[in-house]
Amino acid sequence: MNFEPCAQLLTTFLIATLRLLSQQDTLEEGAEQATTIIRNLEKIPWYRILTIVFIAWLAVLVSRWLLRWLANRLPARFRLHILPLVPVIRLVVITVALMQLFPLVVNITPGNVIAILSALGVALGFAFKDYVSSLIAGIVAIYERPYRTGDWVKIGNDYGEVKSVGVRALTLITPDDTTVTIPHSKIWDNNIANANDGLREHQCVAHFYLHPAHDAELIRRKLWDVAMTSPYTQLKRPVVVIVQEKPWGTHYQLKAYPIDGRDEFQFITDLTVRSKSLFATLNVQAAQAVPAVNT
Repeated sequence: MNFEPCAQLLTTFLIATLRLLSQQDTLEEGAEQATTIIRNLEKIPWYRILTIVFIAWLAVLVSRWLLRWLANRLPARFRLHILPLVPVIRLVVITVALMQLFPLVVNITPGNVIAILSALGVALGFAFKDYVSSLIAGIVAIYERPYRTGDWVKIGNDYGEVKSVGVRALTLITPDDTTVTIPHSKIWDNNIANANDGLREHQCVAHFYLHPAHDAELIRRKLWDVAMTSPYTQLKRPVVVIVQEKPWGTHYQLKAYPIDGRDEFQFITDLTVRSKSLFATLNVQAAQAVPAVNT
């Protein structure tokens, strides 16, 4: 049974309560206020508290086991509908248990209720500050449009196509067909690289590393031909071949635009496969990294 979220919320709640009490005129008044909120320890029915905690813990364990047991025995189409009920039932059980424990520990009076609700409001404010930050960032994202549905973006270590933009977060589909949900608050402290910025196509780059003993002008022309003859190439966009000499060989970058940006990886694969066939025909060897020599 995972009580970590409840522990965090309870810790924040206690801090807020202490802050509220510290605002009293004197420490004596704060101590008196705390005494009026919390019941006398001798009058607290500890056996009932332990019983409620044990029943809640047992209910969570049984419900989790039962739902998993049902999910493994019912048809597969029901599995994804049953398993999400596990955290929902756990939250319901914990909420009911806290509602039962509350009157056993706290003196229920109008003044105490107001003080507790004030502290709870502060605690919830701290607990949901990241959520509110994401909501505000979502409004900023709608106005500034650093990404929109259909864009290919990189945020942090995640790169993929934006499938949806919600109020709190956006959803990316990575090249590995993995769905990644990213909160809008990432725009506060992360650079956002947008490959196409609302356009249908975006530039793709195929990298080649060749042994320096070859005709660079011939290879440059041949790579340009490879891109121009690819069925994926957008001919209205420029094709560029960048050549850079390195200590270990020659680095070629073949830059071109596919007709549809969603074909990025098929396009790069096509350029790579046909270029390697070209190198084999011309008897051009790949670059070999020179190992470091210990002195």
